[in-house]
Amino acid sequence: MNKDITPGISEGDVIVRVSSRYFRPAEVETLLGDPAKAKQILGWVPEITVEQMCAEMVSHDLNQARKNALLKQNGFLVQVARES
Repeated sequence: MNKDITPGISEGDVIVRVSSRYFRPAEVETLLGDPAKAKQILGWVPEITVEQMCAEMVSHDLNQARKNALLKQNGFLVQVARES
């Protein structure tokens, strides 16, 4: 784990918890897709790997959190969207 970008977090730390109240009664355990039809009919091919996509998503969230923290430190009201 890179301590420069994740200070205070160690490997194995729980950083996300999901409440059982957010699970639907018909929640499936595994979602699995097959891009074969998109490749065959549309000629679509992925440009990045799933790992790269996840890294981009996490990087964006971290940047947003840093921005929000800076705004909050300087007295600005930060609106954070939350599902209810």
